[in-house]
Formats: sequence, structure tokens, C-alpha cells
Amino acid sequence: MGSLTASLNTALSSMLAQQGAIDTATNNIANVDTPGYSQQVANLEEAPTIQEGDLTYGTGAQIASVTSLRDAVLDVRINQETAQQGQLNAFISSGQQVQALFNETSGTGLQSSLTAFFNSFSELSADPSDSTTRQNVLTAAQNLTAEFNQTSNNLATLQSNADLSVQQSVSQVNSLTSQIAQVNQEVVEAQENGQNPGPAEDQRQQLINQLSNYIGVSETDASDGTLTLSTANGSALVVGSQSFNLTTQTNANGCQDIYSNGQDITSQISGGSLAGNIQVRDQEIPALQNSLDTLAYNLTTAVNQQNQAGYDLNGNPGGDIFTPLTQVPGAAANMGVTMTDPDLIAASGTAGAGNSGDNTNANALYALQNSNLVDGQTPISYYSDMVFQIGNDVSTAQTNEQAGTQVLQQLQNLQGGVSGVDINQQAADLVQFQNAYQASAQVVTIINSLLETTIDMMDTATT
Repeated sequence: MGSLTASLNTALSSMLAQQGAIDTATNNIANVDTPGYSQQVANLEEAPTIQEGDLTYGTGAQIASVTSLRDAVLDVRINQETAQQGQLNAFISSGQQVQALFNETSGTGLQSSLTAFFNSFSELSADPSDSTTRQNVLTAAQNLTAEFNQTSNNLATLQSNADLSVQQSVSQVNSLTSQIAQVNQEVVEAQENGQNPGPAEDQRQQLINQLSNYIGVSETDASDGTLTLSTANGSALVVGSQSFNLTTQTNANGCQDIYSNGQDITSQISGGSLAGNIQVRDQEIPALQNSLDTLAYNLTTAVNQQNQAGYDLNGNPGGDIFTPLTQVPGAAANMGVTMTDPDLIAASGTAGAGNSGDNTNANALYALQNSNLVDGQTPISYYSDMVFQIGNDVSTAQTNEQAGTQVLQQLQNLQGGVSGVDINQQAADLVQFQNAYQASAQVVTIINSLLETTIDMMDTATT
């Protein structure tokens, strides 16, 4: 009687173990398309044995644990590549907006205005005394200064937009690190309670991957199951169940610098959209703005000096065409036309009235187009280099982004091979678990029948 009961318990334990395995496989199939889900495995083990004299009896099977399949190294590599892609995408997005300001093919750049301005002097040299032609020079100058002003203002707007993106990214980083710290605690609690921490670990990896879109992070696996996260320069973001917020402070340029525990880490941020927007805001746009200011300052200075070297329609020494600039910074934004009377344009190279047909200085003003006025280059060449530089920077980023996308896809495929659910394999496992469950159920039926027969025999014997 006792051995039959023991056999019945053994069969029941097998049924429960197979039921757990079926539940695990069913859950895998249900989550086959769930982003970030890692395949779970029911780890079966032999139940504790029973010793009776010299004999050892098995007591069936049990589920030792349910674990999630994952490759921590692949998780780290995917997060690193995600951070790199986040930086490139942010740079490309803002860089293309900057590039659009200098799109010569669509007529939105400065080159056409520069060319039109110098050509107006060529037209003036053909008829120095014509009032309409003289007015055209001032109109071309006004159009040119308006283009410089607008381009400078647009660069400032894009820089402000990039700064706003930096602030928004910091807010997202703080929100995600707070959630990761909370999930860290859930992982610890699941382990302490003997539960599968896999679902919480999946959620944590999803959050870290989202975080990597905003900022590059360094991961350290703590011994208690938690992950410690820090920035590339070592500033703590998450330690155990505690998160550390990044903050921002306005700098001398009116932009927001990033601080961690009171330390300015702006220049040390790498990876993620945060780094991409900082790169555009603090490097790409300021470099372009400085080049634009340099071009505006040198151009206005050279034109004013050359006009002062000639004589106007009244035979008097020429004056300033453009508003004089005292420094390079802000030159493009402050560039303007100070001359209002077209008769004051100094087309003549000869003093005194009666030389209205002299075009010597008009030719000299036109020749500035081909003079090395700006860092040893002509104005057009200098400007062309500016356009090339921003175009080249965006093109390089796009090439790197495309290559990075392929690498990221390969890593995700490798991760899918480890953690992803193979629906065909799960279906085969279900059949195996079902057969084992049915066999155990058949054993229960047989033992139950034997027990009934035994009880009947005992009842007969007592009557």
C-alpha cells in the first residue's frame, strides 16, 4: 500500500513538473513577438530520493528554476552601438538643417548674393555716371547684408534648438535612470524570493537600451544581480536601487551645460543624442558662425577701404559703403549698409569733379572678388570651403550611420539567436512535454486502479 502511494506521488510530481514546462513553453510562444523578451527555460531536476535500508527510491521530478536565456556581452555591445547610432542620428538631423542654410543648388546660400554684389561693380564700370547702375550697387549690397544677417540669425536659432534638445535629453535620461533603479530592486527581490528575475531583467535591458539612445553608458554587473550604470567619464547614473540625476546650468554663451554631482561633464559626454546635439551646438555651429563672421568682417573692411581709395560722383574722396565693424564676433549679424546716396560710390580713381566717366576704382572694387581677402582666399573660395565642410561632415556622419546600422542589425540577429523564441522548437518541446505529462497521467490511472483493487481485497479479507 505504501509503495503504491509513493509511486502515485512520484507520478503526480512528474505531472506537475511537465505542467510547469508546458506553461513555460506556452509563455514563450505567447511572447514570440514581444520586443526585448528573452526565451525562458524550465530547468527540470530529479526530486530528492528516499532511502529504505539498502535501497534508494526516486521520488520523481521537479522544476529547479525557470531562467531566461540572454548573453550579457551582446547586451552591452548592442547598447554601445545604439549609443553611437543615437549620436550620429542627432548630428545628422541637426546637421542637415544647418546644411540647408548653405544649399547653393536651391538658391538659399550666400554665393549668389556675393556674386551679384561684385557683378554690380562690373556693371558700374561700364557706365560710372549712371544713377540706376549706382543704385543697383547699393541694392546688391543691401541684399548681401540681409543674407548675412539672416544666415547668422538662422544659425543662432538652430543652436538654440540644439540646446533645447540637450535639455530634453537630460530630462529623458533622468526619467530612465529612475526606472532602471526601480527595476534593479525588483530583480533583487525576485532572486530573494526564489522567483525568476528574467522578466525584470528583460525590462531593465529594454530601459538601458532606450537610455543608450540618449547617452553612452558604462555597465558594471554587481554581485547582487543589479547593474551599476555610469557615463563614459565615470559619473554615476544608477547604483543599486538609487539613481543620480543630471542637472543643467546656463553658461556664459546662454547654453545649458550638463552637471553631475556639481561637476561640469558637458565636454565628456559621449554617445547618444545628447552627445550629437552637444557636438552640433558647441562645435559645428560655432565653427560655421565664426567663419561667417570672418567672411563678413574681412569683406566689409576691404570694400570700405577700396571705396575710400577712390572718388565719388562729385569728385570727393569715397566713404564707407558698409557699416564699419570693430570685431569679428557678431560681424555677420551686425553687417549693414551705411551709404544711402548712390552718388557717393567712389567709381573714379581721379580726384575732382568732371571725372564721372572714370571707372578705375569701380574696376578695383570688382577685382576684390578675386583678391585673397579672407585667410589667404578669395571671398567665394572661402565661402565654398564653408559649404564643403558642413556637407562633408554630414556626409561622413551618414556613411558612419549606415555602417553602424548594419553592425547593430548583426548584433541584434546574434542576440535573437540566443534570446529569441524559436516557435518551431517550442512547438516540438510542447509535444515532448505533453507526451511526458500523458505518460505520467497514465501511471496515475494505473496506480489508482491498483489502489482500488488493493482496498477491495482488504475489505474482502476483513469480512
